[in-house]
Amino acid sequence: MAANDYYNPTLSHTNDPHHQMNAPLPPLPSPSPPSHVTKPTGTATPVSPVVSPFDDHVYNTYPPPNHKPSFSSDSAYHGAAGTTHGQDPFADDIPLKPRPHMSTSDEWNRRNRNQHQYPPSPESQLPPHENGFGKPKKKRMGGGFFKGKIPWVVYGLTIIHLSVFIAEIIKNSVLTGSPIQIHPQFNPMIGPSYYVLINMGARYVPCMRSTEGVQDSSIPIGWPCPNSTSSDINSPMNKCQLGDLCGFQSNFPNPVANGKLSDNPQPNQWYRFIIPMFLHAGIIHIAFNLLLQLTLGADMERQIGPLRFALVYFSAGIFGFVLGGNFAASGISSTGASGCLFGILALELLRLLYTWKERPKPWRDLAFIVLDIVISFALGLLPGLDNFSHIGGFLMGLVLGICLLHSPNSLRERIGDAPPYAPVSSANRTGEADGGIKGFAKQPVGFFKGRKPLWWAWWLLRAGAL
Repeated sequence: MAANDYYNPTLSHTNDPHHQMNAPLPPLPSPSPPSHVTKPTGTATPVSPVVSPFDDHVYNTYPPPNHKPSFSSDSAYHGAAGTTHGQDPFADDIPLKPRPHMSTSDEWNRRNRNQHQYPPSPESQLPPHENGFGKPKKKRMGGGFFKGKIPWVVYGLTIIHLSVFIAEIIKNSVLTGSPIQIHPQFNPMIGPSYYVLINMGARYVPCMRSTEGVQDSSIPIGWPCPNSTSSDINSPMNKCQLGDLCGFQSNFPNPVANGKLSDNPQPNQWYRFIIPMFLHAGIIHIAFNLLLQLTLGADMERQIGPLRFALVYFSAGIFGFVLGGNFAASGISSTGASGCLFGILALELLRLLYTWKERPKPWRDLAFIVLDIVISFALGLLPGLDNFSHIGGFLMGLVLGICLLHSPNSLRERIGDAPPYAPVSSANRTGEADGGIKGFAKQPVGFFKGRKPLWWAWWLLRAGAL
């Protein structure tokens, strides 16, 4: 455009921008000066054939007014049809599909919908999962420790178990000089001394109540000290008082010779029904318990909720130690969360029986439960453990499971019961289970109307279990 303005000032004043842009370009100026230009006399001819831009020359108007460009000298683009684009330099003479006349609104809608009409691509004819677009994402399973609903009760209890076990190892190392018991005998569980465990709160009957052969003994009894590593009864390590072994009390009522079972005060360390749930006899013991707790226990907490899980866990553990304290040998100490886990095993067994027909492989699930029970009873035969605690925990888990778990699926279909209970933390949020707690709270009398006899029998059984 600048060249046109320079060489053709007449065309530079036109108002047609297309004409300015499509004007043919001029040829290069001749190296010789125009003929009408006279050189001053005595001026030397320049060596270079190019005219100096500083020479004040006058050029003719280009192109001449009467000049008609030929087809060969025209540099404008001619389309496929031979039409010169003198009016629209951006137009393309590409043959497109003719379309009928449209109104203004139809044209507006067409432009907003699609500017061109192209045939569909082959990829668009394929299903979404085959053309590479819109591929459905695989649903992640709730595997791992921190995926899905997090069982906070199980994780919290696991941290407590590990912390207490580390404290056991440290205390045993301070008292006996070794982190695990190696004298007077080796602990097969690879853990601290039994005397250290009693001193830390293991279930030990002489520390909890009056015991035959202890309070009514005719001779003084020497008790092993917590730091004892000798089996010699005459060793100073085995000449402590019962209160030194039990600990927790500075005024513990030590038994005396020729005493009576009715003598007061009596040993009453009732908290030994609770503390042993967090103590373990060794690495093998705690490893097996935590494995079961982090797998079966975590799954059960996700199913029934943290409140129900915690209720069954602690109730089964306490009742297990109560049963062991009454029926096990009085001179045997007991520790571990095995009673608690047996209660969870009972819940898993009930859930399996309740949903037996809906499970793809119920016999395999039953085999796993039986295997866990057999291994736990085998470990209960080792020192420091008690199978009475296992039995008591399992019985308590069965009783509480009947009360807390939902009714069997087949029974609910027959009696017309509400859907399965949700966890307490999220129960009845949708208002579907009108026959549950909300239904009873809104209409206490109407809750019992129209119930079938089988419903009454089942709920009486649950109330009796409670």
